[in-house]
Amino acid sequence: MNGRALIVGGGIAGLAAARGLLRAGWEVDVRERLSEPPDIGGALGMWSTALDALDRLGLVEEVRAVGCAPTGALIADSGGRTLARLDSRGPSVLLVSRSTLLRILVAALPADTVRWNTPVTAEEIGRATGADGFDVVIGADGINGTVRRTVFPGAPASRPLGTIAYRGAVPGHVDAFSETWGNGRIFGITPMDGERTNWYASLNADLLRGRDPDEDPVTLLRDLYGDWHPGVARVLAGLPGTAIDRRVLHDLPVLSSYVHGPHALIGDSAHAMAPHLGRGACESLVDAAALAEALSLGPTVADGLRRYDRLRRRPAGRIVRASRVMNRVAMVSRLAGVRDGVLRTAGTLMR
Repeated sequence: MNGRALIVGGGIAGLAAARGLLRAGWEVDVRERLSEPPDIGGALGMWSTALDALDRLGLVEEVRAVGCAPTGALIADSGGRTLARLDSRGPSVLLVSRSTLLRILVAALPADTVRWNTPVTAEEIGRATGADGFDVVIGADGINGTVRRTVFPGAPASRPLGTIAYRGAVPGHVDAFSETWGNGRIFGITPMDGERTNWYASLNADLLRGRDPDEDPVTLLRDLYGDWHPGVARVLAGLPGTAIDRRVLHDLPVLSSYVHGPHALIGDSAHAMAPHLGRGACESLVDAAALAEALSLGPTVADGLRRYDRLRRRPAGRIVRASRVMNRVAMVSRLAGVRDGVLRTAGTLMR
């Protein structure tokens, strides 16, 4: 079947869902409160499930053309000693910058599909499937989005992870992915686009206790990571003059359903997760492809939404829980040596 869909949110999940529904013959109206796609940088890992979703959306070749595959991956301690290593025979991932993926998704839509600088109110959501004539309303507006708050009033609130994250990019290129673990903090370095190196840092919020919240992030990061191995030091040296994104991390408890009447949640609105498995953007793309296919194949909107919920809620919920566990493990301040010893043993066994 086909119909009219209102998508609230013009991020990765919302744009991908619009692409899928338009290809299935639906009329789509995307509304986004920002005036344009955000350019917050950072590389996203496209695992096989995400690449499959992009293929179903007809965009995988465009993403492959601009992405890069790391030659290997390792986890090290702050002195640079390898704790675990994955080589090219391990699980494959394609890295693409967030801003590039958003540009591809926007370019894949007719020019008038997205209404930028157009926030949606609770009142508009309430009448969307009535007076406004939409058959389905899709909430893709993030962890504290209006659709989730309006249509799912019993949905649990977001949970703080006790973690502060920084991310950005510096000039230069690396071939491999690396993540360095220390006491209550990690530092990740990945390829990005052949010209820049993507980096991210996550740290236990307790480490910032007593510090000025407005402290220059370059100064803070150099203080916290400045005595780590040369690979981290090279990135720290390139930070001045670059954009640095800072955020307090939260995730969402697993919902009993992603669907309520003619409303559905996708992406972070449904299952915001800790970034420590690198699966947030992947799951948003999988949501979008699954929802578009379910709505196009179902005899009614209700049937299609039930199929989407059945396909996505439990798998995404498992990744939310696993990501939360990984956040706890990576952010350990006490017994970090024991953690690293277990990881080193596991890495040896994998090799």
